Amino acid sequence: MTDTPKDEPLPISIRDMDINDLAPVYHLGETLFTSDLYPYIYRTWDQWEVIGLYNTDPEYCLVAEVEDQLAGFILGTIINKASWVYGYIIWLGVNPAYHRRGIADRLVDKLVERMIDDGARFMMVDTDPENIPAVKFFTRKGFGNIRKHIFLSMNLSKHEYYGKLIAYEREKAERQVWKRPRRRPNQS
Repeated sequence: MTDTPKDEPLPISIRDMDINDLAPVYHLGETLFTSDLYPYIYRTWDQWEVIGLYNTDPEYCLVAEVEDQLAGFILGTIINKASWVYGYIIWLGVNPAYHRRGIADRLVDKLVERMIDDGARFMMVDTDPENIPAVKFFTRKGFGNIRKHIFLSMNLSKHEYYGKLIAYEREKAERQVWKRPRRRPNQS
């Protein structure tokens, strides 16, 4: 990590994510997007989020470095709908050691520029409404028209059918164990 004082500008480098960044970006996201902080996030952070976006939208996968250390990342996509082209920020993460140092600003600014160049005329981002720092950050960056999204969930292990299915599968497995193999007549 850097020893640069908080009031001194950091030498931030924004670049395209490359294949060697997949694991570090995934591991940083693992520390940031935890289920205890955001238990109802509708997308879950896993390796396929990083790999999938890197494979489908590499031009919208950027990393920030400070002195050759991963300081943050942004993953986005373009959505084409009828006459509109939308830019969508899917994930934005900054190493806590670099919070409030301009990393997120630089990542968002670079992604917005790319998306404008690629024809996007509208940008979207979503976050957990309880993530007040993210809401304040995106509002400051010019995102508005805040809408709260209702998210409902159901624990299927508590559903009546789930219990029946588990019991059926267990009985089926037990029948297979006790089932004798049929003898085949000897062929001569």
